[in-house]
Amino acid sequence: MSEFSNLIARAVNPTMPRAERETVYGVVKQAVARLQARDGLEPDDARVALQQHLVEETIRNVEADIARFLSLEKLERAHSAQMASEPG
Repeated sequence: MSEFSNLIARAVNPTMPRAERETVYGVVKQAVARLQARDGLEPDDARVALQQHLVEETIRNVEADIARFLSLEKLERAHSAQMASEPG
């Protein structure tokens, strides 16, 4: 699953607006659904539910990483601004 996580993480980046990332996630979900159909999995198959759960969990993890990245960036900018405004 780590390869899948890396694939999603590479498909989005923190500078993308949230709506654009949601579009990417939608494409990922559609691709998984097509793979499940190709494999002949029925909608009530437990593997389908597990795969959907893993996709959602991966998306949440990627979003958490993005939020963490953006927060750290904001803190660094605030720190830099504070240091620049302090008398030398």
